[in-house]
Amino acid sequence: MKAAYYDRQGPAHDVIQLGDLPDPEPGPGEVRVRVHVSGLNPSDTKTRGAFGGRPMGFPRIVPHQDGAGVIDRVGPGVPEARLGERVWVYEAQFGRAFGTAAQFTVVPAAKAVVLPSNVSFETGACLGVPALTAHRCLLADGDLRGRWVLVQGGAGAVGTAAILLAKWAGAFVATTVSRSEQEKVAREAGADLVINRQTEDVAVRVKEATLGKGVDRIVEVNLKANLAIDMACLALDGTVSAYATDDPAAVIPIPFVPAMQRGFNFRFMLVYTMSEEAHRQAVREVTACLEAGAYRPVIGLRLPLERVIEAHEAQDSGRMIGKIILDTGV
Repeated sequence: MKAAYYDRQGPAHDVIQLGDLPDPEPGPGEVRVRVHVSGLNPSDTKTRGAFGGRPMGFPRIVPHQDGAGVIDRVGPGVPEARLGERVWVYEAQFGRAFGTAAQFTVVPAAKAVVLPSNVSFETGACLGVPALTAHRCLLADGDLRGRWVLVQGGAGAVGTAAILLAKWAGAFVATTVSRSEQEKVAREAGADLVINRQTEDVAVRVKEATLGKGVDRIVEVNLKANLAIDMACLALDGTVSAYATDDPAAVIPIPFVPAMQRGFNFRFMLVYTMSEEAHRQAVREVTACLEAGAYRPVIGLRLPLERVIEAHEAQDSGRMIGKIILDTGV
């Protein structure tokens, strides 16, 4: 099979190779997916770049956690009825050497989720990390109907997913952006209020929109930078769910008395360590959102697998709006 891979960590242009590798075979409880589209996430490039000093888990890695394609082979214990299923794949490379940046990937059967007939492979490859992360941030603390949500960084992959899922779940959504082109993306995703954090006072705008109450949930991409704003925006007993950081050594000093008096909650989450039940709930509800036609991700860059280095460099630039996907050529 054609695959992208690396044998050592470092900059994309130094370490990523493209070549032929043996076709993988599924073991017990596994399926093989012929990958049509592979999705790229920041965690993929951070793993390649040794973010936080984390070493390689395997001598050779085929990157990328997300993708979509068709099951073409099943391992022992998996019903043959699954052959030919259109699926979206999540966490393909978590705890494994080979992810979706290849023409085939092998995953546990539960991580190949039936893709509704009304959903494209392109959209399927945009799920995984962003959708499951956004779901956990939004819905770990119960129903969202009629509640206000603030999404910090609404034009990113997780931010856009959070807007889409929150609107599907019946919430009112405020979001922050830093550039005019990001504002367009956030509005098209369905945000009720879009705030340019460079030119506007986020807390003032949020309090105006919520009639002084504040928001019930915050989906946070950079808690260290936004802590004061988040605390000024939260309603009584509100929750901040933080899912990312630019600094793995970041220390977050939370003012105890104000947080205690208002009953604030701070949740820190990583998609890869979510419980099995949290994964199952997220998969069910993301699929329901797909079936309703309410999940419309923004694709910022689409390239063939042969241009995987360019894709990784675009992700590392921090300037991309929307998800980066790669066609495998199958």
